Amino acid sequence: MSEHGGLPPLPASPPAERNKQPIADVLARVLPQAGVVLEIASGTGQHAEHFARAFPALTWQPSDPDVEALATLAERVRRAALPNLRAPLELDVHAPPPLGGIAAVVCSNMIHIAPWSACAGLLLAAERWLAPGAPLVLYGPFRQDGEHTSDSNAAFDAGLRRRNPEWGVRDLDVVVALARQHSLELAEVVAMPANNLTVVFVRQ
Repeated sequence: MSEHGGLPPLPASPPAERNKQPIADVLARVLPQAGVVLEIASGTGQHAEHFARAFPALTWQPSDPDVEALATLAERVRRAALPNLRAPLELDVHAPPPLGGIAAVVCSNMIHIAPWSACAGLLLAAERWLAPGAPLVLYGPFRQDGEHTSDSNAAFDAGLRRRNPEWGVRDLDVVVALARQHSLELAEVVAMPANNLTVVFVRQ
């Protein structure tokens, strides 16, 4: 019997289950006190639900470009029944919609499992969506100073590139340089478990 009266369990990512609280610990410091937080590439929605519970004064807006992911997201939102967790948006950063009133943007584990154009699209969209002083928060593996931070990340990167040559662990310096072109200044880089980073930008 599940916690939802016998409903089948929703698809879940073990890494998302492990990293949701470490990410929340960083978000607690860098997110605004109130407003709408737009989450890009919400996937299974585990982060969205956890963060909505962790930050009741913030409204969480999950999104994903994938139709199957959106169905899972919508069901997770329905079951969670949280007043500050919105129904998901279909959103592709390659064609970002005009959105107003976004207090922060959060994106976990997307830019390496997507073509580089998705990272570029996200940074351009964040520039348009965010007011000065608002944060963009990225989480995932990155290369630093052109090098992988661990052997496991190097192996992960090689596996990604075998699956799709346009995918791969991004170089943090390159991301930071492109972000700066879109009025997003690097504010903080936080070392996370499993050789990942949380990277915080602030809209200038």
